[in-house]
Amino acid sequence: MHIVILVLVEVLIVIGLSRLVGLGFRSIKQPLVIGEIVAGIMLGPSLFGLVAPHLAVTLFPPETFPFLNVLSQVGLIFFMFLIGLELNPKYLSGQLEVAVLTSHVSILIPFSLGTLLAVLLYPLVSNASVSFTAFALFLGAAMSITAFPVLARIITENNLQGTRLGTLALTCAAVDDVTAWCLLAVAIAVARTGDFAGAIPTILTSIIYIGLMLTVGRWFLQRLAKHYLRAGRLSQLLLAGIYMAVVASALITELIGIHLIFGAFLLGAAMPKNEDLVRELAVKTEDFVLIFLLPIFFAYSGLKTQIGLLNRPELWLLCALVLGVAIAGKYIGTYVAARVSGISKREASALGWLMNTRGLTELIVLNIGLELGVISPLIFTMLVIMALVTTFMTSPLLEWTYPKKLIRLDVVESESAADTDATAGSETYVRPYRILVPVANPSSQKGLVQLAVSIALNYRHPAVVNPLSLIEFEEDYAFESTPVEADRLIAQRRQQLEELIKTLEPIETRSHVHPIVRISSNVAQETVQIATLKQVDLILVGWHRPAFSSNRLGGRVGQLLTTAPVDVAVFVDRGSDRLESLLVPYSANIHDDLALILALRLLINHETCMLQVLQILPQNRLKDELSYELDTMIKQLPSSVRDRIEIKIVQAPEPIQAVVEASKSVDLTIAGTSRTWGIERQTLGRYTDQLAIQCCSSLLITRRYSQVSAHLASVLTEVNSQESTLRS
Repeated sequence: MHIVILVLVEVLIVIGLSRLVGLGFRSIKQPLVIGEIVAGIMLGPSLFGLVAPHLAVTLFPPETFPFLNVLSQVGLIFFMFLIGLELNPKYLSGQLEVAVLTSHVSILIPFSLGTLLAVLLYPLVSNASVSFTAFALFLGAAMSITAFPVLARIITENNLQGTRLGTLALTCAAVDDVTAWCLLAVAIAVARTGDFAGAIPTILTSIIYIGLMLTVGRWFLQRLAKHYLRAGRLSQLLLAGIYMAVVASALITELIGIHLIFGAFLLGAAMPKNEDLVRELAVKTEDFVLIFLLPIFFAYSGLKTQIGLLNRPELWLLCALVLGVAIAGKYIGTYVAARVSGISKREASALGWLMNTRGLTELIVLNIGLELGVISPLIFTMLVIMALVTTFMTSPLLEWTYPKKLIRLDVVESESAADTDATAGSETYVRPYRILVPVANPSSQKGLVQLAVSIALNYRHPAVVNPLSLIEFEEDYAFESTPVEADRLIAQRRQQLEELIKTLEPIETRSHVHPIVRISSNVAQETVQIATLKQVDLILVGWHRPAFSSNRLGGRVGQLLTTAPVDVAVFVDRGSDRLESLLVPYSANIHDDLALILALRLLINHETCMLQVLQILPQNRLKDELSYELDTMIKQLPSSVRDRIEIKIVQAPEPIQAVVEASKSVDLTIAGTSRTWGIERQTLGRYTDQLAIQCCSSLLITRRYSQVSAHLASVLTEVNSQESTLRS
């Protein structure tokens, strides 16, 4: 019982630390898995055992290692099943000929360099009992690996899944995965039998089993999928049968003489790729595997990683050589093959860095090698460092080679084609007035998009409204973040936005509304970058209360208010569809100017709309004048618009209460970020809450970025010219 309690305490520590460190690495734009691997190493002799050796032995005594090993092996079996399950044939549909050449060259070159490196390393760091053939095969396989799961998530997070680079990378990685696992199976067979000739029966038996699984096994699994379609759900009995099949397949490949993980991977790959079945099976399986079992595998690997073994300069030089060969082999092989296939230099280089991703897959290979005694603890530690460095460097090098702004620019340019259709026939292009509307929930934010349409569209000057929906993934290996599933979620969200657009009034405005849907790891930052690329005039965002703040305009809304290099307006929707009467409390600052400008734009766009400009003066204070810019613009307005503007001046000791009282008789109050109204641009506190809570109408809070603005000037010429035509 003492051992069981100790193992449970270890599990508690492992899960907590792996999540904590993993989230830390996520905050610096690295895959969660790197943090979890580092957490495992921290618990081993490389850190914990070095800093507090007695406590480390007390918490992680050798007698608990077999228990951790069993749990980690179970985790590996089901993780490999998930990898096989997610290996969708769709990944093999794009540029297959190019991908097969690129993938195989990207395996052949690092594999060849790895075997050459084995000639140097074998007498220095290998066990004498291991044959050179087995050692060279393992080292070559370790150099050739690409971690398909991590690469797939990097592609999804960078919105590359719909691009040529993303499609090619996924196809290459899928082909690479299958080829590399076959090489590893051969290496294991050679390691267990001692030489290549002795491994031939194991290899032949493995081929027979693979053939059976892909024919008879797939036929049986297809019947299982039909049963699932009839039932409409994955019952516990059916799930139990699938899990039994996973374990049985793993046991068969272990008995054949390769390894448990191959059987699990093979069953996952053979599973019918029915979208609903795969999704439900993955969702039901992955949480326990990824949260509970995999961190134990990382910890178990970390306990065997001894960075202290690299205790001489020459050993660190060998480690650097291993790292250099791994990076150069994979990058050069991929780059050369891609260039030969006609891929551009930038894309070929980006593909080379993507294929260098090794991640957890590499760790699995290394643990098998250490378990079989093919590689020593010293070379194991060197290769773990190589796996970490190559995975860590992928995202920064991809950003350097193929920056996100270029990816976004490519996508934005393709989307902008639809936006410019209305002006394509004109001799001179007129830049449309554009509003970007972040939409978190399409089913509840019709009022926000309708307001954007009301501000933007006037039939005299081209205008575009872009509802923006960003899908944020928080987990690395979650099934929903695979490229195929991400595409499904994007299509689903786009459909929801299209349904929302169909409800907008009047009907003719709908053709000017073009939704944008993206995957994002940072919603506020992505919104700002898209706004910059799209050259929007205004970001119109809905109000929401942050989970960990009493500030109504904190969180992502606060980030947009403080960082967006364009004008921003925050809409607090009271549910009214009317826009017949507007109220602008005015205190003569640039943010109030924006509030008044947007109100005037609504006034121009809607002939029945009325505007009240409310100037609130404390005792013994002279009247505030309108800014020169606004005064000039109002004088340019035709009389049909000016006649609907009332400027009201009142004296009141409490400006906010005066605004609240005036809001009782209007449909929309538009207030600039001003201390007079209790609204701060940087830190928006209780005064903002006071206005947002007590305001009787819907509320629009404006923050102006620059005094150089085309919100109103863009339509003044058209309005005046139309009125002149009518008079003549």
